[in-house]
Amino acid sequence: MLSSLAGARDGWWLNEPIRWVQTNLRETDANLDAAHLAGQLADMRANVLLIGMGGITAYYPTRIEFHTISPYLPPGHDMFGDVLQAAHAKGIRVVGRFDFSKTSKAAFDAHPEWFFRKANGDPVIYNGLYSTCINGAYYREQAVKILSEALDKYPVDGLFFNMFGNQSRDYSGNEVGLCHCAVCRRKYEQMFHKELPDKPDADYRKFMFVSSREVAALFGDLIHKKRPQAGYFNYVQESTDGIMSESNTAVARPLPMWPYSASDNVNRALNSEPGKMPVNLCMQFVDYWWRFATVPRDEIALRLWENVANGGALAFEVNGTLDQQDRQAVETAKPIFRWLADHEQYYSRERNAARVLLLTGPANTGQTYNQRSYRGLFRLLSEEHMPFAVSNNMRWLGARDFDLVIATDWAPPELRSYAENGGRVLIVSPREPQFPVTSVVRKSPDVRGYFRVRDHSLFPSLRDTNVLMLEGPFTELAGDAKAPLTLIPPSMIGPPEKVHVDWKDTDQPGLIFRTMGKGTVAWIPWDLGALYYRESLTAHAGLFRDVIDRLQPTRQLRTNAHPLVEMTWMQQGDRKLLHLINLSGHSQTGYFPPLPMTDIRVEIAGRFKEAVSVRSPAHLPVHFENGYTSFTLPRLTDYELIVLN
Repeated sequence: MLSSLAGARDGWWLNEPIRWVQTNLRETDANLDAAHLAGQLADMRANVLLIGMGGITAYYPTRIEFHTISPYLPPGHDMFGDVLQAAHAKGIRVVGRFDFSKTSKAAFDAHPEWFFRKANGDPVIYNGLYSTCINGAYYREQAVKILSEALDKYPVDGLFFNMFGNQSRDYSGNEVGLCHCAVCRRKYEQMFHKELPDKPDADYRKFMFVSSREVAALFGDLIHKKRPQAGYFNYVQESTDGIMSESNTAVARPLPMWPYSASDNVNRALNSEPGKMPVNLCMQFVDYWWRFATVPRDEIALRLWENVANGGALAFEVNGTLDQQDRQAVETAKPIFRWLADHEQYYSRERNAARVLLLTGPANTGQTYNQRSYRGLFRLLSEEHMPFAVSNNMRWLGARDFDLVIATDWAPPELRSYAENGGRVLIVSPREPQFPVTSVVRKSPDVRGYFRVRDHSLFPSLRDTNVLMLEGPFTELAGDAKAPLTLIPPSMIGPPEKVHVDWKDTDQPGLIFRTMGKGTVAWIPWDLGALYYRESLTAHAGLFRDVIDRLQPTRQLRTNAHPLVEMTWMQQGDRKLLHLINLSGHSQTGYFPPLPMTDIRVEIAGRFKEAVSVRSPAHLPVHFENGYTSFTLPRLTDYELIVLN
């Protein structure tokens, strides 16, 4: 298995504050006015432009066969070269965009072996373009020729690659299946000693991971060789300098909406690969069918604030040029870009300073993990104002200290040694951890019952609650008469005269604590995270809060802030930065201006001499007592930054 490059390169993308604008050009935009675009970017105070360069359409006079020049590029003109020159003249870096996932019929006719093949042998065609295969010579030879020409010709500041790898659906959402070209069939059989499956499974996902990372490394080596100062950006973690992601919408996406999308993407990228720059694109459009229909202004603003509050680049995307059919997104982003430019000294080289780690499923193993479980715990931590980092790997072990590690669907064997050496671990999942905690009796895929609170002294948040709802998978552990929370199995639900008249209490624990060496492991063997994500029951939040307080009695941050105030605790050099984001404007599928909040009291563990609010400039009086520095923020609108020294 290929691994991530541990020592990421220390380039401009890490050392400069990033205000990134991406323009996903149409081929008809090849005649754009470069000076006009550069002027718009400078007026917005953007300092990085990601713009179309080549792949499906070349925006410069390429000489590589089968690299299609836009038919709208005026003869003798070089759109990309002109944009590069105009942007550089204004101090704006330029990252070229390539998409090698599709190309022309002429290339298919000349080299059919380069292309994706359905199980029946047919190519995948969309709007006249033929899908290529990540394992074929188009990616591994032809693309290298195209990139070599581009890198030799232009002093780009970086390259980005879209749609990297074999896509199983087209832009209309139609399933195209798995590639069955000769190269894929041969390579898969060599790797797994069996034929390609009809549908993706764990082995196939591993196969695609290895295949795409081989090409990622190939492209990365080429970029770093030909343009050592240029950054390499992609949606993969391996071999890159920056990790791309998107906060976007889609009309058919299951509800509820995820207002923490940008925080989630940036937090996970920054703390999984701390030597790389997270670039989470705030996508302005509603869905593929409506690329010029803009999502709500306050959704745009929320994503942008979340990006920078979690240590990522300020990153904004539009389709076409900045001369939009609907200017709401651009006009929303513009003042945020300008404000961050005026205060850019606070927005580079931040690192997460939280003492709690949330583990998400490990990347690139071929396994699937429950996103709802993870999101439920993400929400709970945010609503509890517990600063936390997210990681999809265990490379932090021994490199960074945490007071508490929380695992959802993935509790790897390394957590055992972490606990034995004094660590505290909370496992919230019906999935059995990969190290022994206690005896497992059986696993039930769907239990619709309750848990009995047997010891209210352990659960002060549940003083008015005797039972908690259970719905979903449950792992039955060895019976424990002293368990503080025990199962009530399913019973009659109707008619009203019969409701639960057959209730039977058991000694099957819904929560256990185990001493492991010098540390403690707690296991909630049911899907509290997914239940909270879906139902938002205060009893589940209370249980989580009380278990956390038992495992980590000293919190890093205490506050009276509303649960919909997101707080991130970051370090920048010798100073700490507290970011506050007001999410109160989010309601169901709507984003509205957040409600202003007043007199937010914050207590931070540690001694600080001063606290300065930046968005609403003020020196906030501080008081130190019992290990905490306290101050009060008079007013929060949408976002605030507090600098502590």
